[in-house]
Amino acid sequence: MQPRVSSLEEGKDATIKPQGRVLPLNLIKFLLLFMALGLVFSVISMYTTRYLGTQNTLPSVHSGYLPCFKESNNFQRWIRPPSNLMHSMTDEELFWRASFVPQLKKYPFKRVPKVAFMFLTKGPLPLSPLWDKFLEGHEGLYSIYIHSLPSYHADSPPTSVFYRRQIPSKVSEWGKMSMCDAERRLLANALLDISNEWFVLVSESCIPLFNFSIIYKYLFRSRYSFVGAFDDPGPHGRGRYNPNMVPEVNVTNWRKGAQWFEVNRKIAVSIVEDTKYYPKFNDFCRPACYVDEHYFPTMLTIEAPQLIANRTITWVDWSRGGPHPGTFGKADITEAFINRILEDNTCLYNNQPTSICFLFARKFAPSALEPLLEIAPKVLGYG
Repeated sequence: MQPRVSSLEEGKDATIKPQGRVLPLNLIKFLLLFMALGLVFSVISMYTTRYLGTQNTLPSVHSGYLPCFKESNNFQRWIRPPSNLMHSMTDEELFWRASFVPQLKKYPFKRVPKVAFMFLTKGPLPLSPLWDKFLEGHEGLYSIYIHSLPSYHADSPPTSVFYRRQIPSKVSEWGKMSMCDAERRLLANALLDISNEWFVLVSESCIPLFNFSIIYKYLFRSRYSFVGAFDDPGPHGRGRYNPNMVPEVNVTNWRKGAQWFEVNRKIAVSIVEDTKYYPKFNDFCRPACYVDEHYFPTMLTIEAPQLIANRTITWVDWSRGGPHPGTFGKADITEAFINRILEDNTCLYNNQPTSICFLFARKFAPSALEPLLEIAPKVLGYG
């Protein structure tokens, strides 16, 4: 009986042992095949990334650098005026940027010098149709800048020279430093256009007394900027001086002048870059010291007396008395009235006597527009 048992056990071992040898071998073969396929795919993937992938990305990298080579005429961005007058610069940033001055006097491009007309106003420009007539046909020789109250939204038509010419503004008050801040802000924005050479400060009530060609030549032939600056020994002159302004400002340098000026680029930069006199006037010239009547005349008398004419070329009428000049409406506007402004004047122009002393006049009410448009072609020479 024992042999039969033995044979059954042997038969059991015979059936089990072969299975134990075959299955692991098949698994090993399968794993080796899987690993081989994985290696092949890895090699293919590396090859594709290194060669095909690089070739696919090279064009995009190359195109990204193209603008750098295309901007060979990058100089244009320095001489091109801002396309949009609205910006986010602070006054400190704006004045710093506007104070840049080229050290080479010769321009490496064809520069056509322009007049920047800078309007300081609370809101509307009721006499703008007259200015449109004055500037008509002289495109490229002038620029327009408007400083109004921040809350005012201009509605000038696209055909007007005043369309989208507002600059970033702040509230300004007559007789306070905020008024001079507004004037400096106008100058700084206008200085960003390298072609602006003369800077004329006017209000919404100002009018041109001659045609554009006469005014343009008068300004560009002048060796001096037109800033009123005179020594008034009375209570409304030296009487407003504060001894705390020494040593920067001495009473002997204290000057008074009209707010409205016409200055060249050199003087405009001097006004914008000032940090020496500004704090003194800001701290010690408070009403009844009216800073807009004293700051620029005094500073320029100290810093550049040889460059200013000590007179303004904006006519006003103080004959009626009071703190403000006379205002003229529709009933006042006649040919005889305009001729009285233009005639019987004598002043110095480039150190020589002349009868043309005023190029602009104020103050004119909105009602004066219609009669001014009627007489402008005959009396003023434009329109």
